[in-house]
Amino acid sequence: MEIVISVGIGVLVAAGVWLTLRPRTFQVLIGLSLLSYAINLFIFSVGSLSVDREPIVQVGLPANLENYTDPMPQSLVLTAIVIGFATTALFLVVLLALRGLTDSDHVDGREEGL
Repeated sequence: MEIVISVGIGVLVAAGVWLTLRPRTFQVLIGLSLLSYAINLFIFSVGSLSVDREPIVQVGLPANLENYTDPMPQSLVLTAIVIGFATTALFLVVLLALRGLTDSDHVDGREEGL
């Protein structure tokens, strides 16, 4: 399970960095979104991934991370998803306004070779 999560996080980070370094603003937006998804997966995996375990301490079991899943990283990831969605929506509106003002979607505002 840990290998799959690690590979998934690595692929998301690699694709996010590659897209963030692209010259078009929409590609940068998608790259930043992929990076935020990778960070969310990392925070989620820090909270002790357990299969078929309840996130609530049960009677008779010691309250350690071997017997339950920590709910704090789950709540942090949920909050980060909401904030990331709002930030992406705001950046998309700014991107569309910039496209209307400059007639270009390049990060530096000019086409290559001009």
